[in-house]
This record gives sequence, C-alpha cells and structure tokens, in this order.
Amino acid sequence: MSQTRKKNSSDGETKPRTSFVNKFLRGSKLMSSKAESRKESNDLATTDFQPSNDAQKTATLDTAQPLTSDEDWGSRMEKNEQFLQKLGRTAVDKCLDLNNCRLTAADVREVVALLPFLPDLEKLDISWNDSVGGNLHSVTQQMHLVSKLKILRLGSCRLTTDDVRALGEALKVILELKELNLSWNSEVGGNLPLTLQKFQEGSKLQMLELVDCDLTSEDGAFVGQLLPMMQNLEVLDLSINRNIGASLNSIAQGLKSTSNLKVLKLHSCGLSQESVRLLDAAFRSLCELKKLDLSCNRELGGGFEDSSAQLATLEHLEVLDLHQCSLTADDVMSLTQVIPLLSSLQELDLSANKKMGSSSENLLSRLRFLPALKSLLINSCALESETFTALAEASTYLPALEIFDLSWNKCVGGNLKLLLETLKFLASLRVLRLSSCGLVTEDVALLV
Repeated sequence: MSQTRKKNSSDGETKPRTSFVNKFLRGSKLMSSKAESRKESNDLATTDFQPSNDAQKTATLDTAQPLTSDEDWGSRMEKNEQFLQKLGRTAVDKCLDLNNCRLTAADVREVVALLPFLPDLEKLDISWNDSVGGNLHSVTQQMHLVSKLKILRLGSCRLTTDDVRALGEALKVILELKELNLSWNSEVGGNLPLTLQKFQEGSKLQMLELVDCDLTSEDGAFVGQLLPMMQNLEVLDLSINRNIGASLNSIAQGLKSTSNLKVLKLHSCGLSQESVRLLDAAFRSLCELKKLDLSCNRELGGGFEDSSAQLATLEHLEVLDLHQCSLTADDVMSLTQVIPLLSSLQELDLSANKKMGSSSENLLSRLRFLPALKSLLINSCALESETFTALAEASTYLPALEIFDLSWNKCVGGNLKLLLETLKFLASLRVLRLSSCGLVTEDVALLV
C-alpha cells in the first residue's frame, strides 16, 4: 500500500521554478534586516542580481555561515535556485514542502543549510523520501532555528532508531508544534517513548498520526499515558498497528482527557469485543468527536451487543466506519437503537459485514431518521429481499444522499425497480455502485 501511494504521489509533470527563495522568504525578518543593513552602508555591488523591494529577502542553501559579500550572496542564490529547480516544487510562504522529491543524502544536506535562513518557517514536509532515514539528525540539529514550526511531516522516511531518538530531542524546542506525522516508519515501533517523551502537559499538538508504525503494546500503553498531556489534540490516527489492541485499556483511559478530539482512527488495530466496552466508556468524554473509524477489526464482532449505549451521545458524529468488523445479528440489533439517534451523521460504512443480511431490516428502515446522510456504503452485506426492500423505502427519505453503494448484494438483481423513487428524486446522487449485483435486462433498462 505504501509503495502504491508513493507512486501515485509522484505522478504529474514538473512545473517550472521561478525565484523560489524570493517567494518563500518574503517577509523574513532575518533577511529584511540584512537587506536594510546593506542599503544603509551604500555598499551594494553592481551585479546581474539586483534585488527589488519584493525580492531582496533571500537565502542560500550552500552553508549556514554568514555572508561576507554581495558576490557570496549572488553565488549562493544561484545554487539555491538550481537545487530547487531540480526538485520542481512551488513555494508557499512559511512552507517548505519537499514531499516525495526523491531527495538524496546530498539534497538533505542542502535542506539543512537552508533552515537557518527560515526563522518564520511553519510547515516542513519531507515525507516519502527514503534518504531522510539515517540523516534526520542533521535536520534536527537545526530545529532550534525554526522554533515557530507548527507542522512536521516525516511519513515514510525509513527513519532509524537514531533518527527517532534525535527527533525526540529536537521536539523539546518546537513548542508551537500542532501537527506531527510519523506514519509508515516501522522503527518508530518499540521506540515511541524516545520520540514523544519530551511532550509536556499543555502541549499545543492538535494532530498526531502514527499509521503503520509497527507500534507495540508497550507503545500503546505509552500513548495512553501521554494523552492527558495533549488536551488540545483533535486528530489521533493509530491505524494499522495490530498490536495496540492489547493496550486499549490504557488508550481508552487517556482518551477521557482529550475532550477536544474530533477524529479517532483505529482501523485495523487488533481490537476485540472487550475493546468496544472500553471505548464506550470513553465516548461520554468525547463530545466533540466527528469521525470514528473502527473498521477492519474482525474480532470486534459481538462487542456491540451490550456496549453501544454511549455511542449515541456523540451528537456531533458525522462519519462512522464499521466496515469489515464481523458484526453479528445481536450487534446489528444493538446498533439499530443507536445509529438513528446520530442526527449529524453524513457518512455510514457498514460494508463487508456478511451477517447483516437477514438481521438488518429494522436498522436499514430506520436510516430514514438521518436526513443529513450523504454517503451510504452497504456493499457485500448479503442483503436479502426483505432487507433490501426496507432500505429502498428508507432511501426516499435521504435527500442529501450523494454516494450509494450496493455492490455484491445479489438480491438487487431483478429488484432494482424498488429504488425507482430514489433514482428519480435524488437530485444530489452522484455515485451509484451496483457491481456484481446480478442485474437482469429489466434492471439495465430501468437505469437507462
């Protein structure tokens, strides 16, 4: 998955570069004071590069040492332009985005030399660059010079244990950090405390993403201990860490202190039936939660039977993803009492729960009480004629529906006419998926 994502993110043509540094450093206090000093001394040399009012604030990549002459200034400017043209990136003020630029170790050194000239930098993204791994220490040594940094993204950089340790030391001086992404770095697993132990109570961090980091159960327990210090946290993504299910008790306890949390993603985390009970106890503290993803936890099935009451208290919940959770008939019965109460719900994914087929008639019928629903994914649920009829009737009460996926439900074949009213009057419908539904000639004619 990581390789596919990397390939996709590298597609597209390289755009021509035009004065990256002039655009990037516009407004830099450091460069402004240097330019004013040069102007006051009336010692400007006549060269091919003559800075204008808008472009006089520049920096160079070659070295972090002080500039001694206009010749040095121009020479380094030229090297800087050549480096950034090679990367083919468009600059934005206060943002250095080198995501998936195929940086080499030499390129990383060039980036390091640039940092001292970016005191107002707020976003640094060097994700999907394998050569960052083993070389991150050279970047972190300059972090104190970009203390205003708010966003740091290091996803899929092949970080080593030494990199993780160096990053932990650097985070001590980045007090304004609001977003940290270390996803797809397997060496973070087993070493998470080395990175995050420096976070103090009252941390400003709002987003923490640790997807597929091979976290251990001990790492999960550490996250639980860390959460009370992150009272500003709004997004927590621990997806594809299959060992943290064993430490969910600690995580759930920590979640009770994150009342500002808006997004919780625990996709494929090895959750069990007991996990539902632990999370249900935490939900009463997550009154701002808007997105909950518990998908692809196959051992979760059966856990909602007696532990879903607090889910109904999430009155701001907009996205609920329970696909491929092996939901049982008793789970469906319990969720029938809860889901219709989530009046803000916009996206519901119940797909790939094959035991729903004969037990979801009441649940699907009560979806009519969710007028804000925009996306309904119920593919591969082994629906039967009665449940499909209930769904078809309820769909006429969903005026906002944009995406409707019924794929891999054979009962749709020959019965598509039941959706006729929905297809006629849903002006908002953009996507209707009916893959492998056993459609007959009459169904196709109806679609035409």
